[in-house]
Order: sequence, then structure tokens, then C-alpha cells
Amino acid sequence: MGIKWLAATVLWALSGAAAAVGQVADVTIFDRLDNRVLPIHRHEGRYYVVGTPGHEYRVRVRNRTGGEMLAVVSVDGVNAVTGETANWEQSGYVLGAHQGFDIMGWRKSLQRVAAFFFTRHANSYAARTGRPDNVGVIGVAVFRKKAEPAAGVTRDRRAGPRSPERAEGPAEPVGTHSDDSLAGAPAEQGAGGSAMRDQMAARAERKLGTGHGRSESSHVTYAEFERASAAPEEVIAIHYDTYRNLVAQGVIRGGQAGIPAPFPGQFVPDPR
Repeated sequence: MGIKWLAATVLWALSGAAAAVGQVADVTIFDRLDNRVLPIHRHEGRYYVVGTPGHEYRVRVRNRTGGEMLAVVSVDGVNAVTGETANWEQSGYVLGAHQGFDIMGWRKSLQRVAAFFFTRHANSYAARTGRPDNVGVIGVAVFRKKAEPAAGVTRDRRAGPRSPERAEGPAEPVGTHSDDSLAGAPAEQGAGGSAMRDQMAARAERKLGTGHGRSESSHVTYAEFERASAAPEEVIAIHYDTYRNLVAQGVIRGGQAGIPAPFPGQFVPDPR
């Protein structure tokens, strides 16, 4: 009876919160090809990461509390478990106390996912299923578990997720998806309304989205979970786009976002 939640398999242990967003839960975006956590850029109260077209990624969620929590995950406005237009009342992943889980793709079954990868807007899963308006954002709504009743008191419980106590690594090696490249030059500006529409369409085409990628192993089970509240304890949102687009939006300023390069030159020049 009720809604079934998915129990997350433990995939990783995170000792710190570098490049993470959130208080009740840590959320990070991990580039699987570059094998690194993507740095977080904060701009006007929002959080952003730079995505690389064709690269697979995963969403890492870690429970920072001492009790169970439910994480309802959306990508581009779509629930990553059910494929429905995202609503925080829907299914998600249950994490034990201080447990972390890597969400590697769109949930296809209790054993398989379709990998997340950065792609052009038109090729995103959301756009291809007629929901293009919220492409470019990853969201996690976090709920605490309702406290157990006092001894002798009974109540109904809705089915929810419990995670297996074993590690399940991602299928490697991970390659790129070569469906597109978003590094092209801007569209030439024409005259009149049609030129404006073309420019807007070109801008949308250059925007990043998340594709429905290769099938790979990711094991979960069902477990029980009852929310402590109707509204989430916390909602975490991380926006993403190409480096070029984030520079154009003013999210990243100058050069390589102020990151010093260890080998910027070849020989020692004379001092000024």
C-alpha cells in the first residue's frame, strides 16, 4: 500500500564536503570521464557547474544526518526514478544515517539505469519527451523520516527503500557520447523577427541538457519510509551549462575561472 521508495546501494564514502551543496544532505556532480567532482560556482544565490558535452556524469548524494532520509532526485525537471514530470511527492532514494549513493542515470529497473550524460538541449531526455522548459538543472528534495511511535502504538507504514549492505561499483571504463559538440561559434545575427527567433533557437540548441545514455548496472531494493513532513526539509538545486555559456551569463569571470595553471609556459622569461 502507498508509494514505494528505492533503497540506494552504497557506492562511495565521502569524508569531506568539498564542492558539495546542501546542509541536510551533500550533493555533488561527478564527471565520470574526467574522474573528478565538478567545482561549484555560486552566482546571485544559485549554484552552477560546468558540464562537458558528451561526458557521462553522476549525482552524488550523502546523508549528513544520524537518521534515515529520503532524496527525491530530478534532472531537467524529470524524476530520475519514475520519469514523471518532477514533483517532490514522488519516489526517490532512501539513505541510511551518513550514507552516500551515486545516482548514475535514469532508473530503468531495480538493477539497471540509463547513464546521465551532458548533451545538447534538443537531445536531452526531457526535450525528447516533450518537456524542454526546465532543462539545465539538477534538484534534490530531502525528507527526514517520521519518528517511530511510542511502545504499544501501531500505525500503517508506506513501502519505502532500504539499501543493501554491499558496494556496487560503476561499469568502467566510461566513454564519451559523440552525438554532438556545443563549442561552435555563435549564430550570425540577421534582420527582423525571423532572425531573432533563429538566434533564440540557436541559443537553446547550444544549451546543455542531460541525455538518456547506455544501460548499466545499478542495484537498489524497496524498503519502508514514512516522511516526517509533507514539505521537504531542504531543496538543493544545481544548475549546469557549458563553460562558454556560463561565462556569457557572468557566472564565471575571466580566463579559467580564476584557477591558476601549474604549467602555463615552456621556458623561463627575463623579469620585467
